[in-house]
Amino acid sequence: MRIGLYPGTFDPITLGHVDIIQRAMALVDRLVIGVAINRDKGPLFTLEERVAMVEAECRMITPRTGGEIVVHPFENLLIDCARDVGASLIIRGLRAVADFEYEFQMVGMNRALDASIETVFMMADARRQAIASKLVKEIARLGGDVSKFVTPPVVEALRMRLG
Repeated sequence: MRIGLYPGTFDPITLGHVDIIQRAMALVDRLVIGVAINRDKGPLFTLEERVAMVEAECRMITPRTGGEIVVHPFENLLIDCARDVGASLIIRGLRAVADFEYEFQMVGMNRALDASIETVFMMADARRQAIASKLVKEIARLGGDVSKFVTPPVVEALRMRLG
């Protein structure tokens, strides 16, 4: 069984994330969505809320893709999380060249820690390349319409959180 790990903070999950999840399902039998705790980023949503949002979105994806999706919170090193869930593949989404520079460094470090775990980059769909959770939160915080960037349940969660 080929297991892939798609890590992120998912604060909140966006249509860009959903696009990568759907396409990653073609590469693996089981996709583990690693929801990073990452206290340093000061997330808008709690870990439990982020896990629930990701699980809700994945319930919509699974019937279309036929694979298995598991949501797994983690706070340890990414490479250790990959080992913990039995992943042979780490899936990373790229939006722009700036993403690649950071991700390139991460791959080098992860390969030094465990060369048996491969990293695969997936470019976001052209319609989704500008979407970033940070920008979605800022637009929502300032009263803008984020319905082009997230699903209706996430729009509602943002409204509830930000007023």
